[in-house]
Amino acid sequence: MTNSNEYYDLTIIGGGPVGMFAATYSRMHMAKTQIIESLDDLGGQVTALFPAKTLYDIPAFYKISGKKLIKNLNEQTVAFKPDIFLKETVQAFTKTDKGFEIQTNKRTTYSKAIIIAAGIGSFEPRRLRVSSAKQFEGKLLHYFISDPTIFKDKNIAIAGGGDSAIDWALELAPLAKSVTVTHRRDKFRALESSLDALHQMKNVSFLTPYTIKDLQKAPNDQIELTLQKAHDKERKKVAFDNLIVNYGFSSSNNIIESWGLNMERHTIKVSEKQETSIPGVYAIGDVAYKEGRPALIASGMGEAPTAVNNALLYVYPDRRQPAHSTELMLKYKQ
Repeated sequence: MTNSNEYYDLTIIGGGPVGMFAATYSRMHMAKTQIIESLDDLGGQVTALFPAKTLYDIPAFYKISGKKLIKNLNEQTVAFKPDIFLKETVQAFTKTDKGFEIQTNKRTTYSKAIIIAAGIGSFEPRRLRVSSAKQFEGKLLHYFISDPTIFKDKNIAIAGGGDSAIDWALELAPLAKSVTVTHRRDKFRALESSLDALHQMKNVSFLTPYTIKDLQKAPNDQIELTLQKAHDKERKKVAFDNLIVNYGFSSSNNIIESWGLNMERHTIKVSEKQETSIPGVYAIGDVAYKEGRPALIASGMGEAPTAVNNALLYVYPDRRQPAHSTELMLKYKQ
């Protein structure tokens, strides 16, 4: 690991799929590289929002789950050994005579160039608006799921009606003793094919249209939900081992917008080289704006080598940057 006052060649801000691949490709060049990620794990939106979702627009895969994609990318990234810093947020960076001083919520670090791969920016779960919810968060009430195995043989409730809630129900049903999906409407926003698949599972049931009005501690370390039926005075109480709330997420690029970069539609304007308005700072993935750019993981993956090659050319203008993996790996193995 690099000393705190030593410069990295490249710092990747954001550890989602695009940032992970950028770090991998950077390390193929033998560049001293770090990833700074604000979440607990690598994977970004895919890990936090739709790990069970089947993706069909990833090159070389007819279909692949979000969880499997991140597992594959993680194996590749770790094999090339960039420095990885999790639960750390970049707050600001300033120009120095050698590159940039980067201030995070935990430390000061230095880099010769920066690649921003922050996706939609920071995002927070829309929390359950119940006064008693706070005491259960991180214990019996979950907004993120990092380890699905903790729900093995449990009776769990999942609140929400979108793709994320249904994807998690599909993911957890084979592990759990039972899964109950509760939603404030009879109709769901999730894909019909996902709902059909969920209805076929024998240990899955639905409670609609109900809204969670209160939470209480129940016997046997369970959590008791007080449910209010929509447009009705009817209330019922049901106890579960765990409650997972998937009401969606709110995102913000407020920190990124404070960095002095030229922005367009809350994203960073970039050139054909993926360079921002600050020389030495590049942006890729959904955080980067180019007219006509589709918001796909595949788009960001294609932008990563462009940004890395141009960033390293900026850092080392007299050094030829090989582009093909065969040539890169010959140097890497040496």
